[in-house]
Amino acid sequence: MPHLALAVHDEKRSRGFYERYFGFDAEPAQRMDDGVLMLHDGHGFALALQETAEPISLPAFLHFGFRGAESPDEVRALRTRFQREGVPVADWWDEPDYVSVKCLDPDGYVVEHAWEPE
Repeated sequence: MPHLALAVHDEKRSRGFYERYFGFDAEPAQRMDDGVLMLHDGHGFALALQETAEPISLPAFLHFGFRGAESPDEVRALRTRFQREGVPVADWWDEPDYVSVKCLDPDGYVVEHAWEPE
């Protein structure tokens, strides 16, 4: 199963973020035997969250995206929503052939949502 595993400081906060902004509430969350919380986005992708007390240190280039946007306006609308709701926007592009917004999740991971023509 395609997935991404993230160490997080506050599982509840991270879960809410990914459900709210990236659709990881398509199926009921699953608690695995090792304590990992699995979230699903409805496109066959899973997000595994595991709480840690260790510092989370990330290189500047590290970022990830889950799936492409269906239109440039979808990306623009999400950027506006981030700004309105206080989600830090790390970077954004609005070009004729590429529209992208990168935000910071509660633990500082950079998450990208982008559109490119087929």
